[in-house]
Amino acid sequence: QGLRNHGNTCFMNAVVQCLSNTAPLAEVLALGRYRARGGRAEVTHRLAALVRALWTRDYTPQLSAEFKNIVSKHSAQFRGNAQHDALEFLLWLLDRMHEDLGAASPAQQTRHPEEEVGVPCRGGRTPWLRLGGCPHQVWHRGSRDVLAEGRLESSLTCPHCLKQSNTFDPFLCISLPIPLRQTRALNVTLVLQCERRRFVRVGLAVPLLGTVAELREMVAREGRIPPEQVILAEVSPRGFLRSLGDAEELGAAGEGAPLYAFQPPPARRAGCPRSLPASPGAAQRPPPAARSSDCLHPGAGGRILLLLCNTAGDGPRLARFGPPLVLREERGISWEQLQQSILAQLRALLRGEVRAQGAGALFRIRLAGGSAPCAYLSPQDPRPLCHPAVDRALQLSEVGGPPHVKLTVEWDVSTKERLFGNIQEEVVQDAESVRLQQQAHRQQHSCTLDECFQLYTKEEQVPAALP
Repeated sequence: QGLRNHGNTCFMNAVVQCLSNTAPLAEVLALGRYRARGGRAEVTHRLAALVRALWTRDYTPQLSAEFKNIVSKHSAQFRGNAQHDALEFLLWLLDRMHEDLGAASPAQQTRHPEEEVGVPCRGGRTPWLRLGGCPHQVWHRGSRDVLAEGRLESSLTCPHCLKQSNTFDPFLCISLPIPLRQTRALNVTLVLQCERRRFVRVGLAVPLLGTVAELREMVAREGRIPPEQVILAEVSPRGFLRSLGDAEELGAAGEGAPLYAFQPPPARRAGCPRSLPASPGAAQRPPPAARSSDCLHPGAGGRILLLLCNTAGDGPRLARFGPPLVLREERGISWEQLQQSILAQLRALLRGEVRAQGAGALFRIRLAGGSAPCAYLSPQDPRPLCHPAVDRALQLSEVGGPPHVKLTVEWDVSTKERLFGNIQEEVVQDAESVRLQQQAHRQQHSCTLDECFQLYTKEEQVPAALP
């Protein structure tokens, strides 16, 4: 049943409704099963009359008005028609009921260290109870009084001497924390070395406070590959942005640009890729670029892991097309061999056969990922992958996955249209986990009261005091 609002007494009415719907207290008040201390229990008497009227449907606005007047009489802070905090009024009201019923309020009680829970007191009764291992608020009903009060046991253990100290604090009310959702949905596109399962987008529930190392483990399980082989990178519609290292916090990773996980191709025997010559009209000489042949890394050898994105256009019209690629190449290959290797990876996308032409560049190759802005590999360089900028990119490759270099292959729009047509980005198949994770994280997060208590009583590591 509703209560009439007398001015701005909505805070007061809300507290009365909560107490009236707390069954143990409502029963004691409505049936008069309490014994007040003398004639000073006006607040409790008026509250009991109001609760009784609510449950017997005999409520009139006069009853709530009288309750407000009694409250104003005993507390100057709640006089008048000003607005007040409901929790502040609840604490005052519970404390006042303790005084009316002849019990000491928690503010008047002292802390009792090393006191055992459940020790009989007050004539043999045991008023302190522990419910389910957690310090819940409990109601104590006796022939003389009713207490809305609980007590918290706090245990502190020294990590060095293991001595434990217990203290007990009475309370009228506990402000419980609400457990928040600890994960968020994140989609990751896997680029695998499997013809039947080449590109697949999976949905993951990643921890909000986790690290990239945890994400790498989750991706490895999804792709059934070793974690140390996973390369994580953000790939926007314009090309590569950055690689992710294990020490990074997840934070907003994958929100600024789609996140890709690359599986490197298996190591194979060293050798030059099969030649794919270019067509006569395709050769276009790029703008002059800094030559790297004068600063070759002495003794450079071995194989290098390359991540490639193909782009076409310039300025705001720059757009990525085709799938991102991952390949291994010898450090000492020439520009022509590197170009042929890239074309071999794109063979399935070409509209026709690319015919031979000894020299010439179909595209430009730029180092991506911010390691060296606008650093282009030179077609005139005998060994372009030995450029010092490539070494710097390898050194800046984040710890976690295998060292790699991100390259952007820039095509002229006319050449791209002639060789590839209007192809856009790769076609990616969504796994069922994408829908499930999005559905799970769209639902409103809920929790139980027990989970709130578990979070409230969770053991903490207290930082050591400074000397």
